[in-house]
Amino acid sequence: MQERHRSGLGQVIDIALYEAVFNCMESLLPEYSAFGEVRQAGGSALPGIAPSNAYLCADGGYVLVAGNGDSIFKRLMGMIGRDDLANDPALENNDGRVARVAELDQAIGDWAKSMTTDEALKRLDTVAVPAGKIYTVADIANDPHFRARGNIETIQMHDGSHLDVPGVIPKLSRTPGSIRTLAPNIGENTDDILRGIGENTDDILRGIGLTSAQIDSLKERGIAFTK
Repeated sequence: MQERHRSGLGQVIDIALYEAVFNCMESLLPEYSAFGEVRQAGGSALPGIAPSNAYLCADGGYVLVAGNGDSIFKRLMGMIGRDDLANDPALENNDGRVARVAELDQAIGDWAKSMTTDEALKRLDTVAVPAGKIYTVADIANDPHFRARGNIETIQMHDGSHLDVPGVIPKLSRTPGSIRTLAPNIGENTDDILRGIGENTDDILRGIGLTSAQIDSLKERGIAFTK
């Protein structure tokens, strides 16, 4: 976009689908190039950064807590009532915390499971600890922000019922796009298709479609289904 404004010229954008994700992998390739390190799946935690994990709350939801900054860690530990950890000199930097990550995860996990996800988030917010709820599809469906952004659209089905589906993303200012039609019912287009292809190879090659009688015969024999 900037180049278009500067030069007035257009150009071809060359990008593969996987490259959008590859570009977000940060140090994955440098780690391998420099040290031969092949990063493995780390679950909900970030390897080498502590504490940073997802913790189960009393209502079954999960809260993701990023308490790995030095000052953030002290505030977090103080808020959960663990001043002993907040003031432990061995935990003043990330290296010390990584060495005792299991202990820290246990402390935060015990605190989190004593309250609901919303309660945990409110308390974390009061001490400016970065945190967020891990959404389920139920959370997404009931979040007004998703609907306000048009991420969720409600369509009317053939039988009159209503169904929530993902909206069109991304949204373009001049051509935002929309859901134009529903998927057909099973067999809805069978007649049109059969009339266009014929009953056998000779018919197809000659471009001769099936007659109504032939289509009815296929239906009676259970070969074709329409609704």
